[in-house]
Amino acid sequence: MAKGVVPRTARRIPDATIRRLPAYLRALEAEAGQRLTSAALGVLTGFSSEQVRKDLAYFGAFGTRGVGYPAQDLASEIRHILGLDRELKAALFGAGHLGTALARYVAATHRDVRIVAIFDPDPEKAGSEIAGTAVTSLVDLEGEVERLGVAVAILAVPEAAAEPLARRLAAVGVRGFLNFAPVMLSLPPALDGGPPITIHNIDLSIELQTLAYFVQVHETASV
Repeated sequence: MAKGVVPRTARRIPDATIRRLPAYLRALEAEAGQRLTSAALGVLTGFSSEQVRKDLAYFGAFGTRGVGYPAQDLASEIRHILGLDRELKAALFGAGHLGTALARYVAATHRDVRIVAIFDPDPEKAGSEIAGTAVTSLVDLEGEVERLGVAVAILAVPEAAAEPLARRLAAVGVRGFLNFAPVMLSLPPALDGGPPITIHNIDLSIELQTLAYFVQVHETASV
């Protein structure tokens, strides 16, 4: 364990804090070799200096008052906290336009998350490759997921397929779901006394419709 880091199981960390850590990590890695104060890190991420200090304090003492944090060292600490100091294996389900874009994006930008398999029910797509990863059928889905040690499933499948697929995957040990299907998954928080299941639902339609509201409100106010 990295020096000064409080074990993740030692106390309850707010979800909002965990969601801000990747933003800190991105900023710190962009400024490797520098020292950043909480105020500087706040400017880079859009959070207040007080919020930065409060978030980091959950995990121990970092940096020196008035001097700041060594960016590279703090980035290493945050990578450890997030569990990114070891490779995270993911599988992508759905090799359509969205799935293809996601596979290429992950391959190009994430060195800590690796898509080790891509599954699609269309037999014509089997054997093709996306970003260097072969597309396979769903014939031996459970066996392949277990063999590869998949921890995270990225779902880019139609609405009707998402829930049954997620339940199959949870039954063979997948514990994290990034769901792009336009439906809220309703898996139990854990299966058979196993580790917790975490679901992040990302509905692009809802995000666009919400954005439309704020755009038109701004335009109306400007008239």
